[in-house]
Parts: sequence; C-alpha cells; structure tokens
Amino acid sequence: MAVKIRLKRMGAKKRPFYRLVVADSRAARDGAFIDTLGFYNPIAEPVELEIDEAKALDWLQKGAQPSDTAKALLKRTGVMDKLAASRKQG
Repeated sequence: MAVKIRLKRMGAKKRPFYRLVVADSRAARDGAFIDTLGFYNPIAEPVELEIDEAKALDWLQKGAQPSDTAKALLKRTGVMDKLAASRKQG
C-alpha cells in the first residue's frame, strides 16, 4: 500500500481550509484517511499552520511520501530538516 501525506480540503465555498492527512494513494482527495497530522488555513492573516512534528516524522520515517504542497508546508515548519538530520545520524 502506497501511503501519501497530502491535503484534504475542508471549509465553505471560496473559503478553503485544509487538513494535512496521511492517506492511501488510491483514496479520493477528500475520502478516507489513516491519520491527521495538522491543519493549514491560507485565508487567515497571518496564515495558520499547525503540524504535529512527532507524528509527521514518524510517518515520513515509515516511508510516507508527501505531495509537493505538503512537502512545502513540512519544510516551512522544519520537519523535513529534522528528517534529514535523523537520517544522517542513523
């Protein structure tokens, strides 16, 4: 089973709100998911972004592949840097 870290769209029409989720790559964008890692609200000023770093690192170490947008958000919070550091040590 290929596991992806991606965004799940929530919110009203023209007021997007996203959850960062771990899902099977075959599942629909807003369909079934395995775990929730955090949320992203691009409408708020300043932008709201909250990610559970421990969960995200755990899933990345297990082999979950982030989408391009999810990878950018993980870089912004520093999770990708911690992943690279943990791979260098071990």
